[in-house]
Amino acid sequence: MTRRFDAIVIGGGQAGIPLAGRLSAAGMSVALIERKLVGGTCVNTGCTPTKTMVASAEAIHTARRGADYGFTVTGDIRVDLKAVMARKDAVVAKSQAGLAAWIDGMANCTLIEGHARFESARTVRVGDELLEAERIFINTGGRALVPDLPGVDDVQFLTNTSILQLEELPRHLVVIGGSYIGLEFGQMFRRFGSKVTIVEKGPRLIGREDEDVSAAVKDILEAEGIGMRLDAECIRLRPDGADIVVGVDCTSGDRELKASHVLLAVGRRPNTDDLGLDKAGVELDGRGFIKVDDALATSVPGIWALGDCNGRGAFTHTSYNDFEIVAANLLDNDPRRVSDRVEAYALYVDPPLGRVGMTEAAVRKSGRKALIGTRPMSRVSRATEKGVSEGFIKILVDAETKLFLGASILGVTGDEVVHGILDLIYAKAPYTVLARSVPIHPNVSELLPTVVQELKPLV
Repeated sequence: MTRRFDAIVIGGGQAGIPLAGRLSAAGMSVALIERKLVGGTCVNTGCTPTKTMVASAEAIHTARRGADYGFTVTGDIRVDLKAVMARKDAVVAKSQAGLAAWIDGMANCTLIEGHARFESARTVRVGDELLEAERIFINTGGRALVPDLPGVDDVQFLTNTSILQLEELPRHLVVIGGSYIGLEFGQMFRRFGSKVTIVEKGPRLIGREDEDVSAAVKDILEAEGIGMRLDAECIRLRPDGADIVVGVDCTSGDRELKASHVLLAVGRRPNTDDLGLDKAGVELDGRGFIKVDDALATSVPGIWALGDCNGRGAFTHTSYNDFEIVAANLLDNDPRRVSDRVEAYALYVDPPLGRVGMTEAAVRKSGRKALIGTRPMSRVSRATEKGVSEGFIKILVDAETKLFLGASILGVTGDEVVHGILDLIYAKAPYTVLARSVPIHPNVSELLPTVVQELKPLV
């Protein structure tokens, strides 16, 4: 027997749930299918748990620096990892409960638990049930990429998901991958008390960022005692009793590291390999992402793909924007497009990196005439007052149009401050608007007008 709906949403992530809500509110009957936990990566294994743990790590770090702020903590700062994890679990549970209540309150939405697989372009099977709809939306997210390293099948490694379940602090955590996820966990566990070494195949950390950003982040992490092994070719793993030996053919240093735990943080892959997409005729690219157009429609009319599985964004905010785009086109007669989106994201090391638009390297590669303004955080009063003066502000502007091209803000509250530039980019406002603004003092944002008042040609 076939159950018919007006719409089927596969995956209860950051795009799927609000989309189900909009469709339901529009009077459509909706089947929302989730095979594990509502909320997707963000709530369960991404933003919510990790940023909760980052906050714990920051508090611990500040306590250790008490003398810098004029107080003394008697005795060593002892970290109770089980308590840290319990705090994280409580925050996650609160978010999960909120989402469950939201879904339960949708008048025309049926939550179906199980693994969805296409049987045709209009039918999806979940267990013994066959569901049918004229509109199907895929929001299945992604998972950690496990690289084909020599010996990877012979050891017990961690991913960004399994590391959240640790009950004992790693003696020596080796992080394979010097990018966003790896750096956040590396600093976090170093502050918890683990010895940490980051192993990166490339010549520098976070290779998509400008070299000055990479170098500054490296300095911040090394100052906290985190080891770095860059240019690590031929990374390999093997068990050694209860430990794991990590082989790293670097240009300098020992060729092997002995770790108690190894975190693989080398990227993500889409959850598209077990959906039966071939039976629906949905096309994938060479990396397994679902091909979509500028309105997120797939190669099959009536099927859309949103969130991490489409390769058009890898963040909660881009997934949510995918929902907004699809809803605007289907329900609001508002032709929103993915190409309207300005790239923006943050790296949540402490202090954080806020990024928007083009990097300096990308601007140089474009060949356009540009202006650049920079300022070290050591010359930002609010940063020095907080005792966190690492990093810098960098803003890039088109010399002819005076429009903002991009910004990198590494430093205290950089993940918040960068939105001042992002909003002006969306408003298509020239930098002169910011230059004449009168921001609040004392604040990190108050230095943005100063930076653009001191712009110089990018040479």
